[in-house]
Amino acid sequence: MAGPFKSGELNLSESLVTSDHPHAPDAVILDTNVFVGAGFNPASHSARLIDAIRAGRLRMVWNDATRSEIEHVLRQIPPLSWERVAGLFGEEDRFQGETHPEQFAYVPDPADRKFAALADASGVPLVTSDHDLLQGRALATVPILTPGEFVRRHTI
Repeated sequence: MAGPFKSGELNLSESLVTSDHPHAPDAVILDTNVFVGAGFNPASHSARLIDAIRAGRLRMVWNDATRSEIEHVLRQIPPLSWERVAGLFGEEDRFQGETHPEQFAYVPDPADRKFAALADASGVPLVTSDHDLLQGRALATVPILTPGEFVRRHTI
């Protein structure tokens, strides 16, 4: 069965990805720091997002570049476990369309641009605690939210 992202386009209605929609969108992109935060604080908003994905209440859109970074970082921090979250990267939610991180110069750290580029290409909100990504919200075409903002706005 082909997943919804094989062509690089999502099947999300625009109303589901706007930050003022009262209901949870069906998809989100999580920055690496959300996984780290969830691993260190199981009562955090980050952990609630991971739990919602695990329970199937929320889908996590990813691509090879974002998955690679998340795996690399989680394997570098001994108390955290890549194996505990690896199953959340469902093939059906893998975005295979083109992204262009080089077009996101407003994000000072080139390593973070892959997340902004994926959010832009997929039309899916990005959740992060990264200061630089959050500072670029006004220039983004999709919502960039902290874990707390996302949870409060979408009742996760």
